[in-house]
Amino acid sequence: MPQYPLLIEPQTLKKHLDDENLLIIDLCKRETYQANHVPGAIHFDYSHIVKVDKPIMGLVPDDAKLVEIFSSLGIDNNIHVVAYDDEGGGKACRFMWTLELAGHNKLSLLNGGIFSWANSGLPLSQTESLPSPSTFETQKNQSILATLEYIQANLDNEQVQLLDSRSLAEYRGSKVYALKGGHIPGAIHYEWTDAMDRNNNLCMLPINEIEQTLLDKGVDKDKTIVAYCHSHHRSSYSYYVLKMAGYKNIKGYAGSWSEWGNHPDTEVEKLS
Repeated sequence: MPQYPLLIEPQTLKKHLDDENLLIIDLCKRETYQANHVPGAIHFDYSHIVKVDKPIMGLVPDDAKLVEIFSSLGIDNNIHVVAYDDEGGGKACRFMWTLELAGHNKLSLLNGGIFSWANSGLPLSQTESLPSPSTFETQKNQSILATLEYIQANLDNEQVQLLDSRSLAEYRGSKVYALKGGHIPGAIHYEWTDAMDRNNNLCMLPINEIEQTLLDKGVDKDKTIVAYCHSHHRSSYSYYVLKMAGYKNIKGYAGSWSEWGNHPDTEVEKLS
């Protein structure tokens, strides 16, 4: 089986479209998929991969639900999954992160998603591809999941850093989508779209450039980094940005600000 990079370029994926154990998952809007998609890609509705317990968004479905979802898509231990979307990678990365949490590590993100593929002049399809169901087995990797309790217990731990992937207005507390505004105390701000090239189909910026920006912000490679946003959608992209930039100990906070900002016993910081 070929070795695929974690970040796969459109031209590289084009060469592997007919690979037997490659599964391409499209997380674009349904109408986008119907109009044009990567040949052979299977459409998946992002809402199925997150659990909502209002006001908390972005929770992880239980193991039984994950088995049902991933089995229905035809994912098993032999399958390498390439995910993409139409927003730069947030939905695709949350899908990948959930798969990784469930123990599946054969994953790639299509750099720039459908826009990068289409604007590279590569073939597009309007024919819907249907999955061949398989048997998925979960082997939970809890090491990549941060909980509210974990963060509270480590707020004063110098070996744990928090990375806030939301907009600067949300981080400052001037834009509020929960009972409380602001950020988790000590969190470093790095908006998820700051890692994207807005002049190149929202492809990821050069990794060395991203790495330097993170280091300049004080994000330490020797520490555990917890990425969060409002529902671990945007921060799932940041999770893989960190991974590609060489960070080894990374967690995603599934409940993110929708949980922290609505919980009565959490501390927050604001910027004036």
